[in-house]
Amino acid sequence: MEKQSSSGLLLTRKRRRDDSNGETEERERLGKIPRCTVGLKHPAPFADELESDNRPYKRVNMEDAKRGTPADRPVRVYADGIFDVFHSGHARALMQAKCLFPNTHLIVGVCSDNLTNKYKGFTVMNEDERYDAVRHCRYVDEIVRNAPWTLTPEFLTRHRIDFVAHDDIPYSSAGSDDVYKHIKEAGMFAPTQRTEGISTSDIITRIVRDYDLYVRRNLQRGYTAKELNVSFINEKKYNLQERVDKVKKKVRDVEEKSKEFVQKVEEKSIDLIQKWEEKSREFIGNFLQMFGPEGALKHMLKEGKGRMLQAISPRQSPDSSPTREERSPSPTFRLPFFTKTSPPPSPRPHHSGARGYLISEDDDEDEDNDDNDDDN
Repeated sequence: MEKQSSSGLLLTRKRRRDDSNGETEERERLGKIPRCTVGLKHPAPFADELESDNRPYKRVNMEDAKRGTPADRPVRVYADGIFDVFHSGHARALMQAKCLFPNTHLIVGVCSDNLTNKYKGFTVMNEDERYDAVRHCRYVDEIVRNAPWTLTPEFLTRHRIDFVAHDDIPYSSAGSDDVYKHIKEAGMFAPTQRTEGISTSDIITRIVRDYDLYVRRNLQRGYTAKELNVSFINEKKYNLQERVDKVKKKVRDVEEKSKEFVQKVEEKSIDLIQKWEEKSREFIGNFLQMFGPEGALKHMLKEGKGRMLQAISPRQSPDSSPTREERSPSPTFRLPFFTKTSPPPSPRPHHSGARGYLISEDDDEDEDNDDNDDDN
C-alpha cells in the first residue's frame, strides 16, 4: 500500500512473505527516491520532559486535518503499543501514522512492563529498552512512557491528542471486545494497515523453533550454561552436536572440493583428448601424405630409380629407325683423274691404306681387266 510521505514523495515497499505453501512472494519497489531526504540527528523527547503548553486546546476535525493546518498547529496523532523486539512492522505502522496528514506531530505511547505482563504476557525487552528503541525511530516526535492500556478522555486532553492511529482490526483486551471502540465512536480513530508476515510473535516463534541452534550459537560465543538456563547434560550434548556438525561441515567441504577437482580434471582430460585427436589426425594425414601408396616418398623413389637407370644404360634407338640392310647404299665418289682409259699415275695403293677414298665395284672390274691384259 502506497502512502504519501511528509516530503511529498510516493513510497512503496518491497517485502518477502511466506505463504502456506512455503513459497516466497516478493513485492517490487516502484520508482527511486532522490537523495534529498533529511535525517534527524537526535532521538524523540519524552513527554514528561517537555515544557507544558498553556494554550487553549481545540481538537481538529478530519476535514481540516486532511486539508492541512498551519505550521504552528500540527495535527497531533497518537499511536500506542508494546513495541517488543522493535521491527520493521512497528516502524511501518508509525510511518503510516506520521503520513496521515500533511502536517502531523506523532506521539507514541509505550506501555510499561507491569501493565504488559498483566494484560498480554512476558516481554523479551524490558520497558527501558522498548522506550529507547521507539524514540530512535525517525517518524516519532514525542514519547509517552508508561502509557495507559485504555485511553481515557483525561489522557487525551492532557496530551492534546486529535486522532488515535491503529490498525482497524478489533483489539480485544482488558475485558473489552475492542479497546478502541469509544475512540471510533468519537470520530478520533485513524486506521493504518498491518504489515503482513512479520510480528513480535512470529520472531519469538522462530527463536523457539530453532532453540537448539541459538543455544549452541551462544555457547560458542562465550555465554555460560547458567546464563542460558541450560543443564550440564544439555550443555555437553550441545557441545557434542557442535563438534559433529563441524566434522560434517569439513566432510562436505572436502566432498565439494573433490567434486570441483574431479570436474576440473574431467574438463582438462576432455580438452587433452580433443587436442590429441586433432594432433593425431594431423600426424596420420602427414604420414600418409609422405609414406602412403601415392605419397611423396614413392614419387621420389620412382624419380630416383629412373635417373639411375638412365645413368647406367645407353639410350636405345627409336623403334622407327631403319635397319642396316634397309639403309640406302652410300653414293660412290670418284676422283676426277681416275678414268678407265688412263691408268693411274702411281701404283694402286693397298685397300687398307686408301683412307678417305671410296672405290666403287666398277673400278675393281676395270682393274681386273687391266691385269689380264698385261698377262697376255
